[in-house]
Amino acid sequence: MRIPKGEGWLLASAPGRADFLNTHQDYKGLPVVPVAVRLRTYVSGRMRGDSEFRVASLNLKYSGEPFTDSFHAGSPLLGGGWFGDYFRAVVNVLAKEGYLDDARGAEVWVESEVPIGSGLSSSAALEVAFLTLLNELYSLELSTRYVAELAYLAEHDEMRIPCGRLDQYSSAFGGVILLECRPPFRVERLPPSDLLFVILDSGVRHSTALIHPERQREIDEGLRALMGMNIPAEVKAKLGYRYFEPRWEEISLDELEPHLERISHVAARRILFTLKMQRSTEAAIKIIKGESPSSVDGEVLERARGSRMEALGEVMNYQHELLRDLYEVSHPKLEEIRDAVLKAGAYGAKLSGAGMGGSLIALVSEDTAEQVLRVGVEAGAVRGWISPPGEPAKLH
Repeated sequence: MRIPKGEGWLLASAPGRADFLNTHQDYKGLPVVPVAVRLRTYVSGRMRGDSEFRVASLNLKYSGEPFTDSFHAGSPLLGGGWFGDYFRAVVNVLAKEGYLDDARGAEVWVESEVPIGSGLSSSAALEVAFLTLLNELYSLELSTRYVAELAYLAEHDEMRIPCGRLDQYSSAFGGVILLECRPPFRVERLPPSDLLFVILDSGVRHSTALIHPERQREIDEGLRALMGMNIPAEVKAKLGYRYFEPRWEEISLDELEPHLERISHVAARRILFTLKMQRSTEAAIKIIKGESPSSVDGEVLERARGSRMEALGEVMNYQHELLRDLYEVSHPKLEEIRDAVLKAGAYGAKLSGAGMGGSLIALVSEDTAEQVLRVGVEAGAVRGWISPPGEPAKLH
């Protein structure tokens, strides 16, 4: 690392994350299972004697791009993908919550291992690392949960990116977690001891800000159509008009699927995706905990056979196919890389993040990890990493 150290400087870091299970479900209020990765964003800072914040990115500096920003609490965001907006958003949220006074500014450097736009949540890692730094720098005594929530508010409310809480909570807590995405946003740490992943960056860049609103609009269209139909009252009571309103986890395929034939094919696929992803995630959580996934639909059970790792890999494969065929967020390059790593011995592989590019996450054994990584790069990935579940956000 090349960021400043020494007297008065503090160093914090936070991990990127991969979507392990239930991708594209957090913004619907459904539980998700992210895994933190070993790639981290490092933020070094010291207090200033005035209220100005000066931030600089070593990554941008060494790539020859504009790399500095200066602002005060309450300064507007500049837009256009400007890196400083993430820092501005965090500071503005802290100020609104009453944690910054006029005398508090900072000098900050950032250096990140998490590639931007790769589906590994580089933005959340930056926000959480910056908040972890300021928490210590100013003795704010924020809990891990509150750091995660403030990072979410920075991206969702300040930057107006229609994300759920998956990214920020995963980065703050580390490891493998089950995150309930409805209040009170319960976090359960899942046993990660023997899980090992290969992360492969396709090099195809995407924008969450473009993908999420389109899928949300399509689901809303289908829900409005369903709510206007003469369907059983007990089914309609579980639905709603917006993508975040239905009690998705209470809706069975049997009771809703017949009515999906009467709405647009696109909207029907998006809603069917939501239900099937949730059922398969329920199965996977039981597998992780060493329980029998006997209460989930037979389509998942039929595939989730063999050892615990093999069963978990099959659920990952099933979820990728749902993302590809029903949510339509895969990409030809992702498919080529995925086919190659499955043939190379991965238990399962699926896209991570919003899709349309970004990264793949593959579940592997220690014996196959190096081969899966090598084959994935040969198949077109621009880079890759072997990663056990990563450590939480921390000070160094």
